[in-house]
Amino acid sequence: MDKGLLSPLHSTPQGRLGKDTPRSLMGLRRNGGQGFQRVKRGWVWNQFFVLEEYMGSDPQYVGKLHTDLDKGDSAVKYTLSGGRAGSIFTIDQTTGDIHALRSLDREEKPYYTLRAQAVDLETGLPLEPESEFVIKVQDINDNEPKFLEGPYTASVPEMSPVGTYVMQVTATDADDPTYGNSARVVYSILHGQPYFSVDPKTGVIRTALPNMDREVKELYQVLIQAKDMGGQLGGLAGTTTVNITLSDVNDNPPRFSKMCHFIKVQTVFFHLRVPESSPVGSAVGRIKAHDLDIGKNAEVEYNIVPGDGGTMFDITTNEHNQEGIIVLKKPLDYETKKAYTFKVEASNAHLDPRFHNFGPYKDTATVKINVLDVDEPPVFSKPSYNMDVLENTVVGTVIGAVTAQDLDAGSSQVRYSIDWKSDLDSYFDIDPVVGTISTNELLDRESIAQHNISIVATKVNNPVLTSKVAVTVHVLDVNEFPPEFAAPYETYVCENAKAGQVIQSVSAKDGDLTPAGHKFSFKSPAGDVKNKNFTVRDFGNNTAGIVANRSGFRRRVQEMYLVPVVIEDGVYPVHTSTGTLTVRVCGCDVDGALLSCSAEALFLPVGLSTGALIAILLCIVILLGKRPEARIQERRGEERSVFLAGVIKRTSSASLSSLICCGVIIRRQAEMGHLASALACQCLPPPQEP
Repeated sequence: MDKGLLSPLHSTPQGRLGKDTPRSLMGLRRNGGQGFQRVKRGWVWNQFFVLEEYMGSDPQYVGKLHTDLDKGDSAVKYTLSGGRAGSIFTIDQTTGDIHALRSLDREEKPYYTLRAQAVDLETGLPLEPESEFVIKVQDINDNEPKFLEGPYTASVPEMSPVGTYVMQVTATDADDPTYGNSARVVYSILHGQPYFSVDPKTGVIRTALPNMDREVKELYQVLIQAKDMGGQLGGLAGTTTVNITLSDVNDNPPRFSKMCHFIKVQTVFFHLRVPESSPVGSAVGRIKAHDLDIGKNAEVEYNIVPGDGGTMFDITTNEHNQEGIIVLKKPLDYETKKAYTFKVEASNAHLDPRFHNFGPYKDTATVKINVLDVDEPPVFSKPSYNMDVLENTVVGTVIGAVTAQDLDAGSSQVRYSIDWKSDLDSYFDIDPVVGTISTNELLDRESIAQHNISIVATKVNNPVLTSKVAVTVHVLDVNEFPPEFAAPYETYVCENAKAGQVIQSVSAKDGDLTPAGHKFSFKSPAGDVKNKNFTVRDFGNNTAGIVANRSGFRRRVQEMYLVPVVIEDGVYPVHTSTGTLTVRVCGCDVDGALLSCSAEALFLPVGLSTGALIAILLCIVILLGKRPEARIQERRGEERSVFLAGVIKRTSSASLSSLICCGVIIRRQAEMGHLASALACQCLPPPQEP
């Protein structure tokens, strides 16, 4: 070769050749150009190999650097730099031998990059440019596989078929996966068979046994091993724990705890007791059907099977402990029925169709409830009593009775009393033994029509136990008062009235208070049936009419008639009274409107207004001797003139009736709207002809 070259003396990898294999020297170009290579061993010129984890007492020999310019006369000096040179690697400056000063770990640092230099010892000048090379740490199997995420937790449904996927575990080996089998891992189960299996290559865990039952065993601890070197002898191994839980499925029905009461039949019998005084809605007792499942799969629904006693009770589920709570629906009475027996069915609320063939998911139990006797207050025969009594009944008269009895087994005697708060005036009295109620005062319906009292029944052997009942006493009316006219009637009959004309309607009243209402009848007296002037017509609705039997009434002949009316009530004892109606004869117009009456008739039915009084005063002035002529004319010309002209002759015989007649006629004509007509009023004694 033409030039001197700095050549490394390669160390053969000990993993392949062993420790005692002699090292070879081969000169190569330093710059990585077209260097020489021993194809048989595949060495690269710029690489050294050093075995990791060297445990020898002397520094580990790595290799040798040599240049062709070194003639062996110790005139060349070799140096190392970079890559922990001096601290980890050292070189013999004369021979070029490289040693590792301490044990190396490939997993800590797989290679080191160093620079080498050959220098002339005399001149100190470099004989060649600085050369870079690599020292690789050769891997040995010094790391076991590790499960970095362990221990693991997994779950799989109970009753799963064989081969059901559970989970996958993975182990990591820090050794070099590209060199040998140091990092080739194989999985196996050390503990957990025959329930589970693991794939040796992938680490996938699956179920290996069918129908694993959570209720038999819920938790499984599986120990998984990962071994390198492909599982071969001498490989390193690591383990992890996988905690596998069987999750619940609804594969168990609810069951009542069985207790054998008969020879051939097993049944569940719940015996409960409840006091008869328990209120409706209260809890009577609790029963429970046990379900081996958990969660919603263990939720139980209870139902009472229709039958004897089932209508008296209801049952609900306690969501916290799945107990069945029996609740009272209706009041209990020991004296009526002392025991109830019925069946209760317990079933799952959520069913899994995969397990229907396991059987019916329900169970039945028999419940017997004994009613306990409680010392109770007396019980009245009725919830309330109503009694009637006539007013003014003799004091001490029995008006009714109440009855109460002790329904308990002891059947105590009962004593009666009146609650004084309900009868402050002591209108009534009660027999304490028999319970008969009598009057203690005279009763008046017109004062108090209804009395509400409370009767107390007390047990003799336990006076603390009492009960009350309401008694309503209706005071019935006695027909005490005779009927009479509802108002003081004053009426008139027109001189031009026709026969059969109703001139007045009348009604009646009574001081009695009849609950059904009054029923009055009207008629003429027995001796007045043939009256030619007037008769009484009963309308049948508590009213009657006064009917004129003829026409041609004249004031001059007779100006007033008295018409008797017999009024009769319809309540026993019947009361009758006779009222007299005063009828005046008056002058009327063609429409039946009143014009004039005799003085007595006019004063009673007609009220005097201010205008009438003025007219009367005017007539008085005229009678005193004055002869006024008055013409009253509306200034604006909007109304007609009204003339009042008359010659009034003063006479000592002018009566009050004539005076009033004058004023009333003027008033009546004004009311009829005849102000536009000339009116004259001559106040003279009543003439012979009308």
